[in-house]
Amino acid sequence: MSGLAGGGLGPVPRALLLVLAGCVAFGWWQSRTPSVVPARDPAGAPAACVMPRIGPAPSPVQLATPPSMPPFQLDEHRATPRAGFAVEATVLGIEHYRFGREAAVSPLDLALGWGPMSDPAVYEALDISQSGRWYHYRWGPEGPPLPLETIIISSSNMHMIPATPAVAQRLADLETGRRVRLTGWLVDVETPEGFRWSTSLRRDDSGDGACEIVYVCEVAALP
Repeated sequence: MSGLAGGGLGPVPRALLLVLAGCVAFGWWQSRTPSVVPARDPAGAPAACVMPRIGPAPSPVQLATPPSMPPFQLDEHRATPRAGFAVEATVLGIEHYRFGREAAVSPLDLALGWGPMSDPAVYEALDISQSGRWYHYRWGPEGPPLPLETIIISSSNMHMIPATPAVAQRLADLETGRRVRLTGWLVDVETPEGFRWSTSLRRDDSGDGACEIVYVCEVAALP
């Protein structure tokens, strides 16, 4: 999910700076959409997206991976499903990456807020930004709009791996402030050369390795 650090905001008296990071700060990215899983069901969907339906999910829903669910290939990367995943959330931030190895499989990050962090009165009181595959927010001398613990468990920076070009386009079309539903898998990613990128399986963690890596099968805008 997210990690945090504190510090001043320079000339702003007593302003607080907190860095909320749901991800490992690697800086590698290549400008291409990852290939979909070669195996497909008769309807044409990636085989990895043949999964049980997950109902409405105002908070993140995580389901155990069935024993029959095997790892699958994304070009030279191998993705290992760790859990079924769904969330209905507000997009707090969008960051596209072009360089570095992670970009070869995950072309963008979404900072997402649910529960109290989906309230515009809350997230608009924060200065939210993303960089280096991290999610950052800051507030001024008036303090945070919510207790820090609530912000941590109600928002996260997530690495998106689109399952198809259509999903990639829907993700690319999102805007901040949009409510969205995502379903898919939380996955670990690795290569034969020894690269490994691991997903978080918790919503209350923070710091390095606390970011969800989501293989996104479906994207739907919500009212």
